[in-house]
Amino acid sequence: MPHFTYKAVNQDGGVVRGSLEGSDAAAVTDSIASSGLYVLKVSQSADRFSAVRKTLFSKRVRRSDIIDFSKNLAVMLKAGVPILLSFSDIASTTENKYFREAINSMRRRIELGAGFSEAAAACGKVFPDIFIRITMVGEQTGNLEKSLFDVAEHLQKIENLVASIKRALMYPVFAIVSTLGALLFWLMYVLPKVMEIFYQNNLALPLPTRILLYASNFCTSYWYLILIMPIAAVVLIKVLIRDQRVRYYYDYAKIKLPVIRLIVYNRLLALFAEQMRILTVAGITIDRSLAIVSDVIGNEVFRRALHNVREEIALGSRISDAIGKQPVFPSTLTKMIDIGESSGSLDAQFAYLSDIYLTRLDDISQKMGKIIEPIVIGVIGGLFAIIIMGLLLPIYDLVSKVGS
Repeated sequence: MPHFTYKAVNQDGGVVRGSLEGSDAAAVTDSIASSGLYVLKVSQSADRFSAVRKTLFSKRVRRSDIIDFSKNLAVMLKAGVPILLSFSDIASTTENKYFREAINSMRRRIELGAGFSEAAAACGKVFPDIFIRITMVGEQTGNLEKSLFDVAEHLQKIENLVASIKRALMYPVFAIVSTLGALLFWLMYVLPKVMEIFYQNNLALPLPTRILLYASNFCTSYWYLILIMPIAAVVLIKVLIRDQRVRYYYDYAKIKLPVIRLIVYNRLLALFAEQMRILTVAGITIDRSLAIVSDVIGNEVFRRALHNVREEIALGSRISDAIGKQPVFPSTLTKMIDIGESSGSLDAQFAYLSDIYLTRLDDISQKMGKIIEPIVIGVIGGLFAIIIMGLLLPIYDLVSKVGS
């Protein structure tokens, strides 16, 4: 549907700007007017601009905003507050103006007869796919407030997962950036001044010193490449991983490389278990749940494994047997799913697995500094060994020359 931007005045005389999808300008004007606004202007956006705007709009809405919205709406619905009044109250207390616009847009669509999940889906990428699917189940079962509580709990676990990963990466990133910064400063500023002394005394430079000299000259002459190369590398990787074969080996390397595996692999297992828990609790079939998780897992190796699991289940295999055939899943996960399948408590087992991997990831994030410290010390020690050798050898020759 075309995308329209509008300018209107509310009952308090304040100017309201926003965007809305509709079949034409007249339908959008009627929709806005029905929500109590006086329409001043409605104009259609270009399709390309609309897509860009939706992407930027969705990125400005934090996961914590959606968690608060879900909890507050669930509480108000459970207390018997009408849904449209709940939307108005929540929008009036929402600080994020981009999310406030999305809430008002949902309210207007619901006023026009759209369902809750349909209105959420129309907001672009503001709400994650699992939010839309879980609330859709809540609408169908007549228990929307429980679905909102469940999705809020799920998103909070994902938020904790992201926070654990950020804590885990904080020390390595700081150590690498500070070490490279100190090395570049030494090569570009300190070393050239030291080299002048060697040149003035006509010293024959040994190999380590010549290597340092070449590195110093390169950094001084082509410093802009040092800034461009990381950006170019990121862009190149993003282009290459569009090919599924390249993406598969790239994702496979991430779950096999030492240290990196600790974060990436446990994150994927935690995400798999948590997504399956919330979908199972919502009553979505295993086949459909696996399809949803495979779309959002973000790893080609896991996506292919889940696709194979779906095919095995479609052929009559048990869930645990199908998962056990995929080497990417650990035996612990397979055993717990087998127990849940046999006892009819699959959702409880997924919850238990989710807690295990989230706790493990949190523990890794706290210990990451100690894990990465020997590697950082080794790299820094090797760099300083080259630097010291490169400087001391000519100085030794210089002292010998002066002594003789």
